[in-house]
Amino acid sequence: MRRTFGILCNNRYLRIGAPAWLALILGLVMMTQGPTAAAQETPSRTVYIAGSGNAALDQHVLDLFQTAFGPDTELQTISDEQATLIDRAPIITIGPKAFSHIRQTNRDASVLAFLVQKSFIQKYTEEYPGQISAVFYDVPLLRQALAGKAILPHASRIAILASPESVGVYEPLLDQLPAFDLQARVFVVDSMDRLIPTLVRALSYGDFLLASHDESIYNPRTIKHILLTAYRRNRIVIGPSQAYVKAGSLASGYAPFQEMADVAAQLIGQFFETGRLPPPTYPQDYRISLNRQVARSLNIPLPDANEITRFINDALAQHGRDEDE
Repeated sequence: MRRTFGILCNNRYLRIGAPAWLALILGLVMMTQGPTAAAQETPSRTVYIAGSGNAALDQHVLDLFQTAFGPDTELQTISDEQATLIDRAPIITIGPKAFSHIRQTNRDASVLAFLVQKSFIQKYTEEYPGQISAVFYDVPLLRQALAGKAILPHASRIAILASPESVGVYEPLLDQLPAFDLQARVFVVDSMDRLIPTLVRALSYGDFLLASHDESIYNPRTIKHILLTAYRRNRIVIGPSQAYVKAGSLASGYAPFQEMADVAAQLIGQFFETGRLPPPTYPQDYRISLNRQVARSLNIPLPDANEITRFINDALAQHGRDEDE
């Protein structure tokens, strides 16, 4: 005898056979449990990561990449030896050392350099467009200069120290500054024994010193002497990075790590769509790091960090400037 069962639907009692009833129950169970493991999405893209050698930094960056790329991209860390086997998939290198190693190991690989300065990677991105790109780590000099202007509204002249090898880096900035009622002069440090005398001349000219990522001038051996010399002459130092603010610079811009990771994910996404990496770029979102202890020592009232950031963004927008020098 065939068994039947009943269910109440819209105030009517419906009789259904056992096979239909079992199918209904199975469907309800599947709906409540969600998709099976076989039906769940698997990553459709693979991106390889070459670490810096600093385990803590690499893990932090990898965690940021996981958030930026999402579940449809598999991130795999690789060694230099494994990089020789990479054919079409892109490689993200963390820091200049990792980029150099991967470049030596696999010259055909598509590489996105992460946490590198523009001065380091620009030669490669210009010679190998579409194959090599980058998310620049250093803050655009125009943005740093405007931070100084936001802190010292009366400022009109900026002093810059440069080595003979880096003096040409500042030409675009010198052309950009007049639109913002600023001008700058570059003082060339011919040798390290001329650093302080050249700095003194620079400080007598500028309302503040704009520091850059010229490691021959700004490094752990020299930064203390530069800062002390500047502050004894009641001059502030802007830049070159957040780390130097902790050492005694008054302020510096910086891009949050997650912002840089998001930009990296966007560039890699374009690679998967076109087969070529887009041109290198700066992040779009910048913040300001301030040393309020130094400001108090120099008796300089500091605006709020968000207020400084707004001033910079408004100034750039008003003049329609591209801060990517």
